[in-house]
Amino acid sequence: MNRKIIITDDGSTTIQLLDWDEQYHSKNGAIQEAKHVFIKQGLAQFKTKEINILEIGFGTGLNAFITFLEAQKCNLKINYVGVEAFPVQKNELDKLNYVSKLNAEVYKEVFSLMHQSNWDEEQKIATNFKLTKRKQQFEEIIDQNKYHLIYFDAFGAKVQPELWTEVIFKKMYESLKKGGILVTYSAKGSVRRAMQSVGFVVERLPGPPGKREMLRATK
Repeated sequence: MNRKIIITDDGSTTIQLLDWDEQYHSKNGAIQEAKHVFIKQGLAQFKTKEINILEIGFGTGLNAFITFLEAQKCNLKINYVGVEAFPVQKNELDKLNYVSKLNAEVYKEVFSLMHQSNWDEEQKIATNFKLTKRKQQFEEIIDQNKYHLIYFDAFGAKVQPELWTEVIFKKMYESLKKGGILVTYSAKGSVRRAMQSVGFVVERLPGPPGKREMLRATK
């Protein structure tokens, strides 16, 4: 599949899949989207200091890196699991500008370590941040009552509708602890109904720049 690096509206980069006309992050701002959807409406909702996170679509590592930065700022302990079936290639990662755009040069090696660490092995990124990257299809997830928070960042339903079904959201529901939440940039009615059908209580929330709404689902 043809791919290229593009600049989004907030100046941060993302990867565009030309054949699908789909991006890893919003063209309206990759960093803005990640901070709004996954930090503001996800991570910031927790008062506890230790949080287990599952990311569906590890991709460029942007969400993991922003979460790491937030953990340093707020003194959080994060156990982070990122699931990705098709890892991003090093030549693409080298062209991403997240470290500079986040003014995080002091943590440049952390971003590199996140991508250089072995798949399917826990890596201690920092004293308060453990990362496990799992090279796995989303359909293969069988975790039970493990996570406080899920970042659901799969490619859109228009190109991969099979990832936004009751089957997948049942796995997400089972993966969460009671009271756990799932956040996603999507606001499609079919997605909301699929979440509700497996037991989630679903809220429509204001979306990131360029998007009117997003969804947050609670177990």
